[in-house]
Amino acid sequence: MHKEIVERRRWLSEDHFLHALNFCMLLPGPEAQQLATYLGWRLHGARGGIAAGALFVLPSIFILWSLSWLYMAGGDVKAIQGLFYGLMPAVIAIVISAVKRIGSKALRTPALWALAVCSFVAIFHFKISFVIIIISAGLIGLVGGKLFPKHFPAAKGHAKADSGEGPVIELPPAHPASFRRSAKILVLCLSLWWLPLLLCGWRLGWHSVHFQEGLFFSKAALVTVGGAYAVLPYVSQMAVDHFGWLSQEQMISGLGLAETTPGPLIMVLQFVGFVAGWQHPGGLSPLLSATLGALITTWVTFLPCFLFVFLGAPHVEGLRERPTIASILTAITAAVVGVILNLAIWFAWHALRPTPHSFDWFVLVVAIAALIAMERFKAGVVPTLTACAALGMVWHLIVR
Repeated sequence: MHKEIVERRRWLSEDHFLHALNFCMLLPGPEAQQLATYLGWRLHGARGGIAAGALFVLPSIFILWSLSWLYMAGGDVKAIQGLFYGLMPAVIAIVISAVKRIGSKALRTPALWALAVCSFVAIFHFKISFVIIIISAGLIGLVGGKLFPKHFPAAKGHAKADSGEGPVIELPPAHPASFRRSAKILVLCLSLWWLPLLLCGWRLGWHSVHFQEGLFFSKAALVTVGGAYAVLPYVSQMAVDHFGWLSQEQMISGLGLAETTPGPLIMVLQFVGFVAGWQHPGGLSPLLSATLGALITTWVTFLPCFLFVFLGAPHVEGLRERPTIASILTAITAAVVGVILNLAIWFAWHALRPTPHSFDWFVLVVAIAALIAMERFKAGVVPTLTACAALGMVWHLIVR
């Protein structure tokens, strides 16, 4: 997105893009889709925001549904089992690479390094809630930005950071905020958000897995900040350990499938909804139940993004020059690095130790090879996933 929006098309300057990204990271929900929505809104108003946000996820909905069906329906076929088995080491390498990539950009001072380490220890060792970690990081950024501004650096001004070639296109005036506009957005989006969920509970039962999915992922949409890698530990803990909707191995495979599809990585939540519906169909057929679970999960995950962006976007331009906000976002980003590191270790542990008394050397060797390919030889995510899936299929067919 950065390459296309800033460097090639020149729709935004470098700093404007980063400021919009930080704004979206502060919002609950998937930042990539929110960034696309914000850009569409900034260029063409509400219609542009709806078009950009919806089209950003629509292709991956159909592709991931097809892959999820293949995963569940072909679970007894040895070749299919091997294909998804090979995704596990690729996912480990991808998440470790994400930690390195995000950390190298976010951890610019010793204080931010310390904040990332404390965030990791808090979630990994003390099992402190992700929400508490983000709120604490924001408070640290608020205080640190005032007392030690050099340790919590804010972004440069918009005019100072335009490093691309050629002029940035002239944007239309930002749509002003008003009480009437905000009230209309609130009523419309909340109605679209909750009416399908309430209808689902009324028709299928308030204790059905589909209504429970809608409630849980609506809550996740409200309390998760910082992108897919940050929310996955929370979703994994609840979906696997608390609700028992799917297994740890299925969760890892779902992330691998989401990495292969266009659109935001948070689409892994659709896979969770699909598998939960398939394995807990109630009175429906497994495929129908899974499809409904995938749709309700996707709906309550992405629709709130439009609410948050349309309500907050008119205020973004005013926040751009406030160093206090920038310091808070800087601290939150640093804390998210520690959370993502926890995710990498969580995935690696469960993939390498499928049982308490076993160790999977195939996963370790392939994960190291995938990481070297990505970091040393700059292999892309999709080629890496494809190669690992092929190795897993061959391993299953020949060795296992």
